[in-house]
Amino acid sequence: MKKLKIGVIMGGMSIEREVSLNSGRTVCDHLDSFFYEVIPLFQTMDNHLFILPWKFLHRGKTADFEHRLAREAQAIKWDDLKSLIDFMYIATHGKYAEDGTLQGLLEVLNIPYLGTKILGSAWGMDKKIQKELLQLAGITVPIGIAITPQELTCFEENPTSLTALLEDKKIEFPLVVKPNEEGSSLGVSVVFNLPDLLIALKTAASIFEKKAQTVLVEEKIEGMEFCCVILFDKQGNPLPLPPTEVVHEPGTFFHDYTQKYMPGRAVKYTPARVTQETIKAIQKICLKTTQVLEFVTFARIDGFVKKDGTIVIIDPNSLTGMAPSSFLFNQAAEINMSHTDLINHVIEVELHQQGFFVDKKNKKNESDKKMRVAVLLGGDSNEKETSLNTGRNVCYKLSPHKYEVIPLFVDSKRELYPLTQKLLVHNATAEIEHDLDRSTKINWHDLPTIADFVFIGLHGGIGENGSVQGTLEMLGLPYNGPGIAASALCMNKYKTNNLLKQHGFDVPENFLITKQAWHEDKKKCLELITQKFKFPFIIKPHNDGCSVGVSKIKDSNTIKSAIESIFATTHGDALIEECITGMELTVGVIGNETPQALPPSQAVTQGDILSLEEKFLPGAGENQTPAPLSQEATQLVQKTVAEVFKTVGCSGYSRIDCFYQNEQTSPTKKERVVILEINTVPALTPATCLFHQAAEIGIKPMDFIDLIITFGLQRKGTVTASTVHDQKHQTTITTEQNAATK
Repeated sequence: MKKLKIGVIMGGMSIEREVSLNSGRTVCDHLDSFFYEVIPLFQTMDNHLFILPWKFLHRGKTADFEHRLAREAQAIKWDDLKSLIDFMYIATHGKYAEDGTLQGLLEVLNIPYLGTKILGSAWGMDKKIQKELLQLAGITVPIGIAITPQELTCFEENPTSLTALLEDKKIEFPLVVKPNEEGSSLGVSVVFNLPDLLIALKTAASIFEKKAQTVLVEEKIEGMEFCCVILFDKQGNPLPLPPTEVVHEPGTFFHDYTQKYMPGRAVKYTPARVTQETIKAIQKICLKTTQVLEFVTFARIDGFVKKDGTIVIIDPNSLTGMAPSSFLFNQAAEINMSHTDLINHVIEVELHQQGFFVDKKNKKNESDKKMRVAVLLGGDSNEKETSLNTGRNVCYKLSPHKYEVIPLFVDSKRELYPLTQKLLVHNATAEIEHDLDRSTKINWHDLPTIADFVFIGLHGGIGENGSVQGTLEMLGLPYNGPGIAASALCMNKYKTNNLLKQHGFDVPENFLITKQAWHEDKKKCLELITQKFKFPFIIKPHNDGCSVGVSKIKDSNTIKSAIESIFATTHGDALIEECITGMELTVGVIGNETPQALPPSQAVTQGDILSLEEKFLPGAGENQTPAPLSQEATQLVQKTVAEVFKTVGCSGYSRIDCFYQNEQTSPTKKERVVILEINTVPALTPATCLFHQAAEIGIKPMDFIDLIITFGLQRKGTVTASTVHDQKHQTTITTEQNAATK
């Protein structure tokens, strides 16, 4: 059967390019490879087009790889697409992607594409025109005004004229300010007075650096905020999905960029907590909105339900973001559609409209028995939101042809519950806990009856300190990552550092302040710290991760608050560490008896400490993989971390964080690698640096997770070392062959 070649375009020339990379990656991960050949495409900010190498697809930020495209990717012309792809899946967002520009180009090239066509796309990106069209159709929209860049200049010179205009239009503070042609809440703000309004107008007008744009100033609607996705079937019949209720974080006034895309931020309820009559009314208005604006295939409509029941539409979208826990997937899960089901559905609808036919009946039945893999996610540690992101991603990337996947949520009481597709796509662990069916609880004792392998996606706490590992050993179940002893040791940063120091490795000078010692004599503890360490130094929990509770101390005024914050928010003691300078690196290591260090990544941070946002928010952080080191320095780093891996008894895989210092930056005047910490169950979120590093040696994310399972089986004695070696070799060779073919 000849496969249809699906181009997935991401990146683009808008300020939403980081969100686009996130969407494109999700689409590529879930397209059914049995029927489709997936061709990732990347458009740069300066409008160069490339076939994106798979090794770049799972990066967290476009800056991680853009500088390498010219020498490592195949540059193509727009006209080349006619011979390269049969269909274009548009995963770019914002200007040039949702405004009819890309759609017009694809029409000229006669390439069928996903979603709304030229006119609807043009309307979909112009909020001013949208509002006018919806008002004409009798749909309620916020009262507001549009201010052009020229008018803004006049208002800056004469603010009283702006006040007069607002009074004339009967628009009162607070006000919502937003760019006319942007999405993802970029450039949006809520203001309460005239001076802040002028600042917000200037920010919104200039959010797209290449060209100033019109800005909308609208009344702030009070009520229940919702998002409703409208799908269509092959015949064009609407399939309105259950709307989602959005609850902003305390102290915020709208669903901003960080709340939209940062794991665990904001709260979403799907379906919305309203009556069925209200849900139907929302769906009816949202469907009418899509029809007025000529949206097709699918659309996302945002709005409010006011206290008096009035439904106000604030933001219709002809395309929607496709992050793993996005509104689209949350709502599709309500009708039992998985990510793969949804993505393939919208393609099939579009292909049907274009006259293509995909014969789904020819798909082979899998005759081999699949391995049952239970994936543990959630937990009760400070890292539970990252764990949800990791576990969900593992579930999605476990090959459906080899594994039967069983997502298991570990709740705040450390009890196990199976997750439906609906629960798995929830944005936060609190939402899952709220919606769990407590009658479905599974005993830890009974895990061997439902699973052949357990994939630990938990971070921190019982997931990394040997507790879950001990449980699984008792139950006779193989699992991923290091065993009990290595897990328990590496969870204690203080003891790990001292052990490594005894074995001749370089580690930061450190000192432990226990909670008991602190409460007995705070003054003495403070004196010991300032005697032993020069400013700046680091204070962090001795047994926590994900940058939780980490502070860079620059003077004596902040020592006490940093320590007490650790004791108040974590279960650990406070570890005081020498502040190391140099190139900050993170390095994955895979293997059992003969571990292999992956290419190091340089962690680039904007502040003193690598933040949670830089680690997990799309476009916020930056990792350079491979790190900009000489070949000799890279080999030194890899050799050192592989030896560290063996010294502490790790197995399977881990991630080791360290600093590289050359002769000039090292206080010893000798080149060295300073080990910071060992992460025995590192994050496997969609854009984790482990995937970047594995991809550099030709291993795709799905194959990497498959390899982790194989190492776990080998440690248990289920497979031999030669099987692991053959699988590693075959994975690399197959990936390289695929890349060469493309």
